[in-house]
Amino acid sequence: MTVTNQFAAHVGLDWADKKHDVCVQFKNGERVFDVIEHTAEALDAWLTELHQKVKGRIAIALELKKGPVVYALQKYPFITVFPVHALSLARYRQAFSPSGAKDDPQDAELALELMLRYPQKIKAIEPDNADIRLLQQLVEQRRQLVEDKRRFVNRIINTLKQYYPQPLEWFSHRGSLLLCELIIRWPSLQQLKRARRDTIRNFLNAKGGRAMALTEQRVASIDNAIPLTTDPSVIEANALMAAALATQIKVVSEIIKTYDERIETLFDTLPDVGLFKSLPGMGPCMGPRMLAALGDNRDRFNSAEEIQNYAGIAPVTERSGQKSWVHWRWQCAKFVRQTFVEWAAKTVNSSYWAKLYYQGPQRKGQISSVCDPGTGVQMDKDHLPLLEGQNLL
Repeated sequence: MTVTNQFAAHVGLDWADKKHDVCVQFKNGERVFDVIEHTAEALDAWLTELHQKVKGRIAIALELKKGPVVYALQKYPFITVFPVHALSLARYRQAFSPSGAKDDPQDAELALELMLRYPQKIKAIEPDNADIRLLQQLVEQRRQLVEDKRRFVNRIINTLKQYYPQPLEWFSHRGSLLLCELIIRWPSLQQLKRARRDTIRNFLNAKGGRAMALTEQRVASIDNAIPLTTDPSVIEANALMAAALATQIKVVSEIIKTYDERIETLFDTLPDVGLFKSLPGMGPCMGPRMLAALGDNRDRFNSAEEIQNYAGIAPVTERSGQKSWVHWRWQCAKFVRQTFVEWAAKTVNSSYWAKLYYQGPQRKGQISSVCDPGTGVQMDKDHLPLLEGQNLL
């Protein structure tokens, strides 16, 4: 059964924040255009009316794989969503409008035509079960919070360097709760030096742990510390900013812990947890991320090559004349690729064969460090072959 006769109506949808332009093609080939307000009520009324009119399943093509519009459409059992890549649609539009003309109704019609003309390329979204979808959102949101924390830590480091650099020497882990609490309680060196030594000792030892061994060294360093600046305007402004950033780091850290607990609880209930925990380099963070990336549908990928293409780690060759160069895919789910790249780095220390594979080129002096801006992760280019072997998956 083809896409054309499988559905009673086909819809191209161009989404926006305030309204959605749609192009509907019925069984008889007739096309009509419409505009829907961006509200759940308006979308529900329009879809219900269309469903009652065509009395069958409806295929909708749009430039999204996820988002509020996709989530709204997926709750209807008679709707099948076909995501169209935004770059493909842009190139398709450019082919017929080289002048650069663009219009929302036209984009809706082009999305519809791509779905109808290339059914082998435009695949329907096959959502995973509810637990996997929840896990996917949790691990991505957790990563966003980690990035937020890293940004706050970088900002507090820069702020402390302006007037109060000593805490950066006392604490090697700049995002620790102890450092944040120290900055909040004593946001300047002058205030810290006015505190009693026993008060500082009790504060540093309150958390316990291995940091207690450094308490006396830190107290002595506080006694010998000299302010970087005595300008009250510089100190007051930066102290206020440092305290604000320290508070934000504490809040984000607590929220990340909440996410970790929920992710761990959910991950342990899934049927494939044993499989993913058995893979080398899998920890409490990487295991759930890998499961969220691959899903639980065993028919989704027919080969390791399809997984590589999906993750954006499969090598791509470009040839023109006598020139040829290899790179990885630029258009992919960045978070999924980031997951595979970080996992590859972890396998070097936890898998014997991966370490040998990595050390081979290293002994020959062929390792060169490269950093992919799309992932924000630094790795060696020779890690890429680790991801190409089917045994890794």
